[in-house]
Amino acid sequence: MPLALLALAIGAFGIGTTEFVIMGLLPEVAGDFGVSIPTAGLLVTGYALGVVLGAPLMTVLGTRISRKRMLMLLMVLFIAGNLLSAVAPVFGVMLAGRVVASLAHGAFFGIGSVVAAELVAPEKKAGAIAMMFTGLTVANVVGVPLGTLVGQTLGWRITFAVVAGLGVIGLAGIAKLVPDLPKPEGVRLRHELAAFRNVQVLLAMAMTILGFGGVFAAVTYLAPMMTDVTGYADSSVTWLLVLFGLGMVAGNLIGGKFADRALMPLLYISLSSLAVVLALFTLTAHHKIAAAVTITLIGALGFATVPPLQKRVLDQASGAPTLASAMNIGAFNLGNALSAWLGGLVISAGLGYTAPNWVGAVLAASALLLAVVSATLERRSAAPSLVVAGAAPVEQATPVHH
Repeated sequence: MPLALLALAIGAFGIGTTEFVIMGLLPEVAGDFGVSIPTAGLLVTGYALGVVLGAPLMTVLGTRISRKRMLMLLMVLFIAGNLLSAVAPVFGVMLAGRVVASLAHGAFFGIGSVVAAELVAPEKKAGAIAMMFTGLTVANVVGVPLGTLVGQTLGWRITFAVVAGLGVIGLAGIAKLVPDLPKPEGVRLRHELAAFRNVQVLLAMAMTILGFGGVFAAVTYLAPMMTDVTGYADSSVTWLLVLFGLGMVAGNLIGGKFADRALMPLLYISLSSLAVVLALFTLTAHHKIAAAVTITLIGALGFATVPPLQKRVLDQASGAPTLASAMNIGAFNLGNALSAWLGGLVISAGLGYTAPNWVGAVLAASALLLAVVSATLERRSAAPSLVVAGAAPVEQATPVHH
């Protein structure tokens, strides 16, 4: 794999840390600003919606400059947003900082996915994409737990200041290691938008929203669930997030390995298993060991869907992949926002901290249904060409039987 993928992974590490670290710090942030846990959950929803809006906006703005320069500008925006969160005097300002940082997220992973895929042979595209996303998953093993520990001991503001520092390292890595690829010629917004007329692109994005939304329904409120329901101490949230991150790393690597070989079967297995595990989490959340195992499985099964879904969008929008790729990253985060909001609703309705797990199970099952629909439509669209190809031999053979 090219060394440039390491630079993309470094940037992904910083972005992954700031995206997920808030889950372990919700009680601290809520207490500091005097807001409820569901209100603090808006920091997850706001970030996710910022990704959804920022993905197309930043990608369109980036069509006029080289992809390397755009990646660097996105990291600058990411640094600024995290610094704003670190010094926020009130909850609204911190939410604004989260949104500013999130504007870089979708375009970074979208453009980065295209760059990663272009750096390797066609049969290694999913593996290259998975390599970049390894930075995001490793962030959940190293960055998020450490950020949670720092936030719980030194204060959550220090965590976001450190995350801004990670952004500086990512910026330096991109400047040093990513080749200055020429801006693609002939790329126009109309050309990029044409990809969204493909129903398979839209179905893949819908699978992304629902499938990964299922993961976030459970993990957004993981900290209060583990402390209030399971009985873990606040300090235990750190290593529980490590387990979640280890699952993500494993799932991402498995997804990258098999997506190039059996993409749709991989989605069937991962989405169906994810729905079952999320449903079971309402029961296992009451037992410490079972809960820890379940958290690991949710991370693995959730991230096993990332490389295949991203590759499917790139394949279906092969003529104009940049905007579609970025929009699919936005779709991941639209699922995050939807599930965080729905999870907050069921908690506010008095159904308890385990209720979001049922929300996640329904979302994952819905994604599985769309995967079946997508494969069925694909087979039907291929069937006429097969009939035409076999028509002539059948007609020639018929007189022989008479």
